[in-house]
Amino acid sequence: MRVLLRTLSPLLGLALAAAGVLLVVEVVAAWVRPATGGLLVPWSTWQAALTELTWSDRPVIIVSICVAVLGLLLLLVALLARRHDVPLTAPTPEMTVATSPRVLARLVGRTVRESDDVAAATVSASARRIVVRAEGWPDAGGGYGELTATVRGRVSTLLDELPLARRPRVVVSTRGRKEPR
Repeated sequence: MRVLLRTLSPLLGLALAAAGVLLVVEVVAAWVRPATGGLLVPWSTWQAALTELTWSDRPVIIVSICVAVLGLLLLLVALLARRHDVPLTAPTPEMTVATSPRVLARLVGRTVRESDDVAAATVSASARRIVVRAEGWPDAGGGYGELTATVRGRVSTLLDELPLARRPRVVVSTRGRKEPR
């Protein structure tokens, strides 16, 4: 959502800037030549068409509904694009300490990949949940229970060392590598 907001904000800003420039051009043109109906925009034609409309006409209702829906969508995008920090325990009550989910995911991923049993791992993290998808080789019995236990143990040890305000739930899924060790 943050990417959408970062893309949408400059576009809306450019549209408002273009409307402002258009308004300035039209005002200057009206001062220089007051008798014309507008330089780029036919204001007098638009005014004649709009004076015939009332608030209960169908085009007015449709445009107002579209503007309201667009406004609600923009508000929803802005609310969902907030930062999702992972709170940490503060050394003093006057401080607020947090880290980003990306940093937590990188830290967990680096810890998981240090294991000899793990060939590759992807990690996604939030304040509530850490999801680890690890790839490794099967244990002596041909299963991946030992790999899952190893990964879960490493993540648990790391989370014990971190000063997290709330311990996230850990979800570990493992799968095997096809090539030999």
